[in-house]
Amino acid sequence: MGEELMRQLRELTTEQANPATEDLDGLDALGIVTRLNAQDAGVAAAVAAELPAIAWVAECAAASFAAGGRLIYVGAGTSGRLGVLDAAECPPTFGSDPEQVVGLIAGGAASLVASAEGVEDDAAAGAADLAALAPGPADTVVGISASHRTPYTVAAVEAAVRSGCRTAFITANPEVAVPGERVIRLLVGPEALAGSTRLKAGTAQKLALNLISTAAWVLAGKVYGNRMVDLQAASEKLRERARGLLVELAGLDYAAASALLEAAGGSVKTALCMQLGGCSRAQAQARLAAAGGQLRRALAVAPPPGS
Repeated sequence: MGEELMRQLRELTTEQANPATEDLDGLDALGIVTRLNAQDAGVAAAVAAELPAIAWVAECAAASFAAGGRLIYVGAGTSGRLGVLDAAECPPTFGSDPEQVVGLIAGGAASLVASAEGVEDDAAAGAADLAALAPGPADTVVGISASHRTPYTVAAVEAAVRSGCRTAFITANPEVAVPGERVIRLLVGPEALAGSTRLKAGTAQKLALNLISTAAWVLAGKVYGNRMVDLQAASEKLRERARGLLVELAGLDYAAASALLEAAGGSVKTALCMQLGGCSRAQAQARLAAAGGQLRRALAVAPPPGS
């Protein structure tokens, strides 16, 4: 595309020069970080403006989990790394299956630690990488591209649309055509360092992904109040964290919390349902299953007869 691509890039907000930082190279270290920090101040507001769209994606993801499907992030460069990071953080945070939130990055795992900018132009790879996951209507696919035009990402989301997935696209540019049912436009404006979308755009993307996955898992029953209770005590640290939750939320002493955790098979959520609901392990598991994994809802129903 040559000159035409250059023209298109120059029209993107994410590629514009920011007049507030034109003297960046003339500042000392404190001056540089002060100016960068001032630019970051508007990021949260840009995310807040897109909360309805973000909530919609979270609802789709929660529905995907309930249907046995997945939340799949797709991106290249910084955007891809952020998607992979969010996916990687879900199992230790929420006790989820690693297959439930998946991050695809252009160039594969090697691109996580070493820049491989050319791979973002491979549209065929984007479609093929998504196809390798055998996506379908139970899945939610989110493309992440600050510029909106990344061929790898666009092709993957287009393939997701054809596969019947719920789809969304996160970009930092206004009024640009992207595939997907819903567009999240994180309008943070020109970067402090022109074109360096790992700055404001990347920060905004990280915030949006935090919101999507956290809200989805709350809706999916991984949280009680504001505690991460869908915890399997698989290591010593996690066992102590689990006992601490039982001490705090069930009003038990350490010894009683330890005994209850063992009786619950190491599941904090089952243990809490047993203690707060006054029921057996089997009854707690049945109540949780009937409530879609939501502890608060499970505690509102009586134990199934004969269980």
